[in-house]
Amino acid sequence: MASRLPFHRLSEQHLRTLSRSASASRSFFNGRSRNFTSAVLRKSVKSYVKPNSGLQQVAVLGPNMPRFNTSSFRVSQIRTYADTVVKVPQMAESITEGTLKQFSKQVGDYVERDEEIATIETDKIDVSVNAPESGTIKELLVSEEDTVTVGQDLVRLELGGGPEVKKEEPTEKPSAPAAADKPTASEPEHQKAPKTPSSSEKATTPAPESPKKAESTAPKEQASEDAKPNLGGREERRVKMNRMRLRIAERLKQSQNTAASLTTFNEVDMSSLMEFRKLYKDDVLKKTGVKLGFMSAFSRACVLAMRDVPAVNASIEGPNGGDTIVYRDYVDISVAVATEKGLVTPVVRNAEGMDLVGIEKAIADLGKKARDNKLTIEDMAGGSFTISNGGVFGSLMGTPIINLPQTAVLGLHAIKDKPVAVNGKVEIRPMMYLALTYDHRLLDGREAVTFLVKVKEYIEDPRRMLLG
Repeated sequence: MASRLPFHRLSEQHLRTLSRSASASRSFFNGRSRNFTSAVLRKSVKSYVKPNSGLQQVAVLGPNMPRFNTSSFRVSQIRTYADTVVKVPQMAESITEGTLKQFSKQVGDYVERDEEIATIETDKIDVSVNAPESGTIKELLVSEEDTVTVGQDLVRLELGGGPEVKKEEPTEKPSAPAAADKPTASEPEHQKAPKTPSSSEKATTPAPESPKKAESTAPKEQASEDAKPNLGGREERRVKMNRMRLRIAERLKQSQNTAASLTTFNEVDMSSLMEFRKLYKDDVLKKTGVKLGFMSAFSRACVLAMRDVPAVNASIEGPNGGDTIVYRDYVDISVAVATEKGLVTPVVRNAEGMDLVGIEKAIADLGKKARDNKLTIEDMAGGSFTISNGGVFGSLMGTPIINLPQTAVLGLHAIKDKPVAVNGKVEIRPMMYLALTYDHRLLDGREAVTFLVKVKEYIEDPRRMLLG
């Protein structure tokens, strides 16, 4: 047999070298292409095949090694893709579960790396689940509206591959009319015999309207009148509350049950602040790109007023409703922002070290993130004092609820022109009601009223803020 089909058996050293070359080739192409040539393998094989040794057909690499046809050596397709499972990511220290609201992709869809696959709704924010690698979705392991926990399996993903390219089928062009319909050279058009209508043309010829059709319109009109909704109907719809709304309801009720809430009011003349804003808003917008509003002025006024009444920036903490007062040297202002899903309170941190433009820019950035549903847990954690501006919706007066464990919340309201007494004369001035709800366990009436009067004085004469 050896004389009829010569073989050459490679040495063990040759086999080890060839194995390393093959492994290097496979690892190089792994995950990068379905089809690849075996040039590296062919070169490795032929480097150990002696010329004129009759091995152009087969080289036997060993008793347990595969045989390679060196004349047409190639690898057509090798599947090197692996499956991976996408899990629920870490959301925050205090959040361990959420509700899977929707899948952005379905089974069979190709996703790029870091592309959003699903959205999980938590008590505070919506968390996006992104693909760790590029691949194709093979299986959805949970259903929408299911409660999921951190680390739970969500999606089975097949790595590698690429998006399917759909080929557009060419639209069929209308066929040319039959030759019989065209006049020939031997038969001029004016000599053609009139064409008899075909059966299909006869079918499309409208028939004269029968008297029964007119009679049938009356029942149809009566049926359409019966189908109209009854204006006096009493319908109900039951919609499950989302996690954020449930959490808001729980927190507000907790505040009412825990804090000894009391509200004090005052009225502020907005003339000076409105004039100040009118003079400088265009310059500020041109230089910094920030629209100067009223929130920054009220925030700065509160920061300065807290220097005289530091208990407004404090909180009660501890077991059984709290037994410890925590005083702070910094001011983190929570700004109430209304979104489609509910009220959120992102935090402007270290407001005591900011000027009006810096505070306004921070508030604008947080408001945009809230409307775009891009707030993070870090954006809403903490806060030592809250400002709620219900005036943007036209509220004339209200009593805001304290955001525990904070001690107070300032409510701003709509600006209305009112007749007021100024230096013994009646003048029309833009007035706003201010409401300060405070926890009477920590703040007495004297301190709360003093704080609100200080804010009023800073707003009515913004120049005083430069002296603070």
